[in-house]
Amino acid sequence: MCGIVAYLGKKTAQPILIEGLKRLEYRGYDSAGVALMSDGTIKVKKTSGRISALESILDLPNNNETTGLGHTRWATHGQPNQVNAHPHADYTGKIAVVHNGIIENYATLKTWLQNEGVTFASETDTEVAANLIGYFYEKCGAGESASPSGKGGDENKKPAGQNRFEWAVQRALREVHGTYGFGILCADCPGMLIGAKKGSPLILGVGDGEYILASDAAAIVEHTTRAVYLADNEMVTVSAGGFYTKTINNVAVTKQLQDIEFSLEQIELDGFTHHMLKEIFEQPKALSTCMGGRVDVNNNKIRLGGIEEYFRELTRARRLIITACGTAFHAGVVGEFLFEQLARIPTETEYASEFRYRNPIIEDGTVVLAISQSGETADTLAAVEQAKERGATVLGIVNVVGSTIARTTDAGVYLHVGPEIGVASTKAFTGQVTVLTMLAIELSRRRHISTDEASRYIRELSEIPDKISRILEQSEHIKKIAESNLDKNNWLFLGRGVNYPVALEGALKLKEISYIHAEGLPAAEMKHGPIALIVDGMPAVFIATAGPQYEKIIGNIMEVRARGGKTIIVATEGNDHIRQYADCLITIPDAPELLQPMLTVIPLQLLAYHAAVLRGHDVDKPRNLAKSVTVE
Repeated sequence: MCGIVAYLGKKTAQPILIEGLKRLEYRGYDSAGVALMSDGTIKVKKTSGRISALESILDLPNNNETTGLGHTRWATHGQPNQVNAHPHADYTGKIAVVHNGIIENYATLKTWLQNEGVTFASETDTEVAANLIGYFYEKCGAGESASPSGKGGDENKKPAGQNRFEWAVQRALREVHGTYGFGILCADCPGMLIGAKKGSPLILGVGDGEYILASDAAAIVEHTTRAVYLADNEMVTVSAGGFYTKTINNVAVTKQLQDIEFSLEQIELDGFTHHMLKEIFEQPKALSTCMGGRVDVNNNKIRLGGIEEYFRELTRARRLIITACGTAFHAGVVGEFLFEQLARIPTETEYASEFRYRNPIIEDGTVVLAISQSGETADTLAAVEQAKERGATVLGIVNVVGSTIARTTDAGVYLHVGPEIGVASTKAFTGQVTVLTMLAIELSRRRHISTDEASRYIRELSEIPDKISRILEQSEHIKKIAESNLDKNNWLFLGRGVNYPVALEGALKLKEISYIHAEGLPAAEMKHGPIALIVDGMPAVFIATAGPQYEKIIGNIMEVRARGGKTIIVATEGNDHIRQYADCLITIPDAPELLQPMLTVIPLQLLAYHAAVLRGHDVDKPRNLAKSVTVE
């Protein structure tokens, strides 16, 4: 959940590192730092706070070093202060490390290193890695050295001809348990940069005589569109003459250069105040791209090439399990309604963080769908690995091409909604629901529904982007609703059926960026306890669109009004009947009930956005959150 960028080339490194860190700041913004190679030494500067705080302490005009590391942190071990900020130097001063991930056995390693006489300055697990590399580097030339695991002999001997720095990194990483993306420098090797990956993303951008190592392609695309994606337990060694890859066990690996899917323009603000607002307004185009080449209105078919060879297995599936976290979990619950009601396949949605720690039942005929925007979510990846171990077919729904989940699953579908920079997910959610809808329609067409019914759903799905555009025209109206309720610190979001998970998502959005306490519920569950929370003027957001449960939700609205609650209602256009129950009304175009979540979520995204901005918060970088959750 941290941002890593490293540079080796002909240009001055520091401006490239700072610009890269700014593009990665959405991954973490508790503290930041850089390390630069300079005349046989490594200079480290770091501070708590944002990249702007780091810039204020750097010697920008007089710096011409061409190799360096940069890091922006989301704290796990140790407070977000200057001492715990990355990069971390080892006890010899020769090794500098930046790290994304968690070293699970850091306490054991730290105790062992301290017993070996190694000193520590910070509370972080990363410094343990730096010192472990430094220990093996220092001991390498002195013959036999001890090791935390008690290994000796050939395990502690450098192969003839191998670079000492590279060997020390490999030797240290074989002792490390947990997840990591590392960028590493050694003062004795000024023309060398090493990266290593396990469970946290790491990409090497390859330019013309220059190389950029980063945890996200956003830090690379300004300089090159060609990249190498490291797999788990792989490392890359970079020098002015080129790069090579191998495993941490010193086995050579051949990697292919790939094109980065998105452009620099796609991650710029393009006139918008915030990335989140830009991404909300990008949804009509994003969903059109997501459906492009897939939704065939003329031939009444859905084509999902990434999983085409698995459709027979999906069609015969006896059970589907959807696993995800956060916003992706809410999309998964929408998918549960779609698969059960359209395709008639028993489906359950599991929090990946819970799925991985219990004893899930995986029987013949079970297919697992893993959903993740980044494709790097640690809990979801662990759930994928567990499901595969138990023999399930595992399919992925991710946005980032080449991500770990995309490579680990048997097959999958990319969202193709473009990069999402805002921490609070918006277009990824609607993209995930769109993919799940396409999959459910095609499965239902193959299993049991008529051609005419399939045709109707396909046609209605193709019209969703235009309908979202109409909802976005109400942004200023929704802003006024947010403004009129700005002093309220407790909200309810209520929906029924397929709009219940949209209520969950609306509450999450408000919590994430405005810091208003909000609770999402199935509307009928309100009277089983949460109705006790309602006081005079408390906002209750209802999704009361046309559908079989419309009359029921009107009853729930009346229950809130009877207790003095303020009703904010999302309803279908043309429904004049509901105005009498609404203190504030937002309308959406009509659509079949099962397709409504792609529409009903839009007003809730705008409501959260405007509330957060009006309260003076940084919506793109909400406190305590990071975009990609790559640690447990």
